[in-house]
Amino acid sequence: MLVDYDVFVNVPKLDAQDIAFASDRADKSTFNLYWQGADGTSEAQRLTESKNHQYPASWHPSGRFLAFEEQAPQTNGDVMILPMEGDDASGWKPGKATVFLNSPFAEGQPMFSPDGRWLAYYSNETGRFEVYVQSFPGPGGKWQISTGGGVFPTWSRTKRELFYGLNGQIMVAPFAVQGDVFRAEKPRLWSDGRYAMRGISRMFDLNPDGERFALSSASQTPPGVKLDKVVFIFNFFDELRQIAPVKK
Repeated sequence: MLVDYDVFVNVPKLDAQDIAFASDRADKSTFNLYWQGADGTSEAQRLTESKNHQYPASWHPSGRFLAFEEQAPQTNGDVMILPMEGDDASGWKPGKATVFLNSPFAEGQPMFSPDGRWLAYYSNETGRFEVYVQSFPGPGGKWQISTGGGVFPTWSRTKRELFYGLNGQIMVAPFAVQGDVFRAEKPRLWSDGRYAMRGISRMFDLNPDGERFALSSASQTPPGVKLDKVVFIFNFFDELRQIAPVKK
């Protein structure tokens, strides 16, 4: 089953055939990487083994690299790359994960650009989280995109635009590429709407058309209204399986 209590976050490949996810099913204490067919009929395969928590973030458009975040105690959050070896005919297996970024600062949320040439991520090297872009696989340049803070970088698939979150709102930075140089324009507010901010979880994502976002909307509770009710849903996953049963 893909839907499981021990799954923290999942990232589908672009072909939507497989999903990478973080799970602590091995020892019930440390989240490492696994993957499984999106239809849930195959067994989950372990991709990594580490004493540090690991969370998948983005597949390279070729399907041959998985960017993920690793919480290393010595260097805070690191950006790692897991190569995938093989092909659809012979099958895929994970290679050895390599470090992409592991400075003394916290780096995370690595997202491949649609053409695979760039990797966007956040870092707190300035004292607050900002969004940056580096060339992939490198070596190459590095460019700061946000100017007043930023998290959750998100690429448009249809336009040369890079979105990110800032204090519950979505910002956008148009960009141009000249050879090996990435040139981003000054970011601007994309919409007056707000999304809910809940810890490290991404609460929005861009539609493939590049024009619309799906998001968890922030509460629009009028001033003076008391929030004194809680709704409990019992047997939620049983109801979910009845509505959308897993194919066998």
